[in-house]
Amino acid sequence: MAESDTAATRPRRADARRNQEALLDAAAAVFVRSGVEAPIRDIAAEAGVGTATIYRHFPTRADLIVAVYRHQVESLAETGPALLAAEPSPYAALRNWIDLFVDFVTTKQGLATVLQSDDPCYDPLHDYFVARLVPVCTELLTAAADSGEIHRGQDAHELMRGIGGLCAGAGPNHPYDARRLVELLIAGLRRH
Repeated sequence: MAESDTAATRPRRADARRNQEALLDAAAAVFVRSGVEAPIRDIAAEAGVGTATIYRHFPTRADLIVAVYRHQVESLAETGPALLAAEPSPYAALRNWIDLFVDFVTTKQGLATVLQSDDPCYDPLHDYFVARLVPVCTELLTAAADSGEIHRGQDAHELMRGIGGLCAGAGPNHPYDARRLVELLIAGLRRH
């Protein structure tokens, strides 16, 4: 393959990757609003594509659900180190990452029914979530503790489970501000 041919295909791959990410973001938004059984046409409309595009990338609803979940986990995993580098303090990075984690947990609740189904394609997702996100949360907690902003000895997995618990009951039938409760939890980590 000529070098110019290789260069010509790169932008399309990057565009395809961006388009797929936009499609996954749109699917996640629809799942939060309408549940995972929302019509594919609603996801297509949100993404600004035709339904055939979705089926070309994700032949089954399960394929789409798994892809949305993995996309969100990867996004969170990549965001942690970026926030540490960009925010004015490790605690600010931790707070911002936790805020994004709350968004993820909210989306995951929309997926909860299928993730807990008997379909074996969903079985590895929890282990994937733990393997990718607990180290990122640990890194953020360690940096904030090393800077003296929070108390040492916080367990990332325990903190993430606690946040999940605070977010679990929020919804249209039980309206309360889970984000405010999580902010109180994170504020409790601060050294005074």
